Amino acid sequence: MAPKGKVYRGSVKDFPGFDASQDAEALYNAMKGFGSDKEAILDLITSRSNKQRVEICQAYKSLYGKDLIADLKYELTGKFERLIVSLMRPPAYSDAKEIKDAIAGIGTDEKCLIEILASRTNEEIHNLVAAYKDAYERDLEADIVGDTSGHFKKMLVVLLQGTREEDDVVSEDLVEQDAKDLLEAGELKWGTDEAQFIYILGRRSKQHLRLVFDEYLKISGKPIERSIRGELSGDFEKLMLAVVKCVRSTAEYFAERLYKAMKGLGTRDNTLIRIMVSRSEIDMLDIREVFRTKYEKSLYNMIKEDTSGEYKKALLKLCGGDDDAAGEFFPEAAQVAYRMWELSAVAKVELRGTIQPAGSFNDDGDAQVLRKAMKGLGTDEGAIIDIVTQRSNAQRQQILKAYKAHYGRDLMADLKSELSGSLAKLILGLMLTPAQYDAKQLRKAVEGAGTDESVLIEIMATRNNQEITAINEAYQQAYNKRLEDDLSSDTSGHFKRILVSLALGNRDEGPENLTQAHEDAKVVAETLKLADVSSNDSSDSLETRFLSILCTRSYPHLRRVFQEFIKMTNHDVEHAIRKRMSGDVRDAFIAIVRSVKNKPAFFADKLYKSMKGAGTDERTLTRIMISRSEIDLLNIRGEFIDLFDKSLHHMIEKDTSGDYRKALLALCGGED
Repeated sequence: MAPKGKVYRGSVKDFPGFDASQDAEALYNAMKGFGSDKEAILDLITSRSNKQRVEICQAYKSLYGKDLIADLKYELTGKFERLIVSLMRPPAYSDAKEIKDAIAGIGTDEKCLIEILASRTNEEIHNLVAAYKDAYERDLEADIVGDTSGHFKKMLVVLLQGTREEDDVVSEDLVEQDAKDLLEAGELKWGTDEAQFIYILGRRSKQHLRLVFDEYLKISGKPIERSIRGELSGDFEKLMLAVVKCVRSTAEYFAERLYKAMKGLGTRDNTLIRIMVSRSEIDMLDIREVFRTKYEKSLYNMIKEDTSGEYKKALLKLCGGDDDAAGEFFPEAAQVAYRMWELSAVAKVELRGTIQPAGSFNDDGDAQVLRKAMKGLGTDEGAIIDIVTQRSNAQRQQILKAYKAHYGRDLMADLKSELSGSLAKLILGLMLTPAQYDAKQLRKAVEGAGTDESVLIEIMATRNNQEITAINEAYQQAYNKRLEDDLSSDTSGHFKRILVSLALGNRDEGPENLTQAHEDAKVVAETLKLADVSSNDSSDSLETRFLSILCTRSYPHLRRVFQEFIKMTNHDVEHAIRKRMSGDVRDAFIAIVRSVKNKPAFFADKLYKSMKGAGTDERTLTRIMISRSEIDLLNIRGEFIDLFDKSLHHMIEKDTSGDYRKALLALCGGED
């Protein structure tokens, strides 16, 4: 069933001892008389390969002179019927039926067209075109041209030719040229040369395009997906993103489609059925592996929670097993993780904030505007927001001095008395220096009953040496206490040791050392009980060395350590820490690892979690928007849309209100 030399990665296999006539008889008996034995039907059909199901259809016709698919349609109903009938069609005819349904009647199901045409191989496309002609006596290209328009139509027509190059021998010169051409067609051009995107993404081989995407990241500092989102729009943008995702990993593309089909209220059953049927004999095992790694739950369990009845039973049979029961990390996913560390190391990403120093800045003029906004009855919050959110922090410090000199008053005290709630916290936070603000957040996290460990982790695990030094000074000045002492008295065990080590601000700042990285990876592997060789070191000694590696090695060096760790253990370090550690220690180490890998993505994830679901964690939202606005909030916005398929601006707009929302959106700096 698998191509020669390749391991079969489907979940449905040929049934041993197969007898088409016997199966046809069993299905006939299951549908005879009143009612039907749905359990028997689903057990038999989901246990046979598609080739065997086609033979059963032929045997059924020979034995009973009847059409098996027509009988199944008559006996079954709803989603279960759609699933079983889809399984009975050969793959090309199943795809043809899906596309016919997508373009029939009023409106077009563009998502279905995108999914099928972006993900199929040349051979599958050719078979689809022939099956469509045979089933409907119509030309597929003509039907799609008649039902779509613009660049979306052009790209679909290119994909329909099934002429993607398949040669794995790649020319480095052509890779560089294509990456440069894509950059010049989009980011460096006034307007966009869509034809260049269509030609390169529609024709080049997958192996070639993967290298083009890597090269594009190196020369532009951003992934190709982000450029596509910025340069293209509508269904054309969605199609090109789907092509890129399928080039990178078809299994990951389908894992994401399945997750989105089931998350939230309601289930997109047509999508769920189409993917479970079409991938069951191709790459369902790979999809399951990616799904579990990416979403930290098994596909099997999500189907179980989201569906019911015979429909659920049939889907679970196609899924082929529950990965959560295995409890082990997947080798394929480890290799994906290795590649991500590699890309993280080579990408030359320029960190960019959303707040820049205001041009023609006049500190005295701004002080006067702020005084006027707070004088008399009522407060002009809009004027305050406009000034404070559109000045750099250094300029805000000048405004504080000018206000004092001009009016003999403390601007912070006046703002505190005039503003309230979330807006007050945001505006007052912006008026502090970054070090003062972090020091204040840390102080709040340790004072009083209970400790807010998540705040301690977020700040201490993500600041550089210079920032840590400034925080220590600001903390001492504001509270007449050493930060290290407060952290020591308010935490304990390994968590305390991590925080104290980070508070010293003595992380190496040099490049990687490959020999040392291999030794460090060995310590990490032994500490996480994943090494093949045992060490003479005691458990305590290993943990101390592990802590020292994560808290004191430079970021470039740690990237290499984590790559060496994957080569050594076939595990990704973040996954291994999640599985083998717990509590605050686990969370602190994961924050360090994620900060090393991609700090903007770490903050994008925290921002998303602060707003998703019922209620908003305004403290986290405020803290990150303030602290990252002049450092990397533009990068965070890019990661946010890559990770969650929605813009940070849109989510803030939907999840907050009033002047607080207005101020946050000003800091956000625009809609992506």
